[in-house]
Amino acid sequence: MDANRTLDRRRLLKLAGGAAAVGAMAPIGLPGLASPASAAGNGFGLTITDQGVFGRLNYFRFATAQIGWQPGVNVLLPDDYYSTNWRRYPVLYLLHGGLQDFRKFHMEDDIIGLTAGRKLIVVMPDGGGAGWYSNPVSSFSGPRNWESFHMNQLIPWVDANFRTYAEYDGRAVSGFSMGGFGALKYTAKYYGHFASVSSHSGPASLRRDAGLVVHWANTSSAAVELAGGTVYGAPFWDEARVTADNPVQRLNSYLNKRIFLVCGLDEDINETPVRAGQREFRSLLAAQGIPHEWHELPGAHFVRRDMLQRDIDGVIARLKKA
Repeated sequence: MDANRTLDRRRLLKLAGGAAAVGAMAPIGLPGLASPASAAGNGFGLTITDQGVFGRLNYFRFATAQIGWQPGVNVLLPDDYYSTNWRRYPVLYLLHGGLQDFRKFHMEDDIIGLTAGRKLIVVMPDGGGAGWYSNPVSSFSGPRNWESFHMNQLIPWVDANFRTYAEYDGRAVSGFSMGGFGALKYTAKYYGHFASVSSHSGPASLRRDAGLVVHWANTSSAAVELAGGTVYGAPFWDEARVTADNPVQRLNSYLNKRIFLVCGLDEDINETPVRAGQREFRSLLAAQGIPHEWHELPGAHFVRRDMLQRDIDGVIARLKKA
């Protein structure tokens, strides 16, 4: 077991209240501990390389041809998941921001507490330090096809291994910062996958301000993720890809969905362009008569606990009930 996996397990155990609180549900590979999620299996191009259960939190690592390393995924189950073998649940896919990983929401934002007593599965996958929830135009660090990993592999794997509603009214997607963009982008490109989309301080307009967010994606991915490669191409963009990913150019993809948008009011290197893009997006939604809920609040670029709780409760209200 490598150092990253050991660290994952130690942090998860601490957050779950230690071995005594976990009881019989703890990581595989340790003495006397039970299998996670009734022994989830391989499939859809994913091979499980590590896994464990920490209370309600199921942890997995996968080998996949889409990513040049083994990404992690946390699956947070409802309190009553094991009380029956027949009840199905709606699913929220929750996407982290830049320079973060799949542990962000349980380590920093108390997703375990925020979902206590709620009949909802929450899936929190790795998305790369600057993967931008995309298949990049170029990569010099091996495959970094985060979009294919999430949309073509992870979603069908989750539906095959957990008691979900594998349908439009059974799924929501939300995220913070880069993950907020990812949520809006996935909703735009995959209309039938998500009935609810939420963006917490996530960009919503790629081309405004001389393509500031495209440059943000390209420069950050080149430095952190792709060893000089880019998400959208440089110096010339893949224009079709930018258009396909750009929420403000894909308004019809947001019809008949719950839309939840949050940003801060402080002037900040991240939040200022986010706020401008969300305002543009909101004005276009309003012009098209597309309902949406939005909040502009004091502060800059961070997840607001009360807004994440409001978002979770709104997701549950919109999706098919367990």
